[in-house]
Amino acid sequence: MLIKKGDKVVVITGRDKGKEGIVQKAYPRLEKVVVEGINIRKKHRKPTQQNPEGSIVEMYAPIHVSNVALIDPKTKKPTRVGIKIVKGKKVRVAKKSGEVIK
Repeated sequence: MLIKKGDKVVVITGRDKGKEGIVQKAYPRLEKVVVEGINIRKKHRKPTQQNPEGSIVEMYAPIHVSNVALIDPKTKKPTRVGIKIVKGKKVRVAKKSGEVIK
C-alpha cells in the first residue's frame, strides 16, 4: 500500500467524491485508510452509569485505498504513486510530475 499516515488525499469515487483530507490512520492489511472529514458515520451509544442518557457519536469509518488518490505536491492534482530507488533507498514518486513524496 503506497498511501501512508499524514498524506494529503482526495476521494475519487463514492459519496464523498471530490473531498480532500489528511490520512489519520492506515490499515495496510485491510488496504483501508481513515481520512479526516471523510466517511463520517453515526454510532449510537447505550446508556451507562457515566452517561445515563446515552448519545449519538460521530466517528470516522475506514475507506478503501482504491477510492482515494494522493495529491501531487507539485501540481496539487490527484496522481498515482510509484516507487523509485534514489541513493540506494526506495522512495515514493508522483507519477504525474515525478516529484519525490516525503
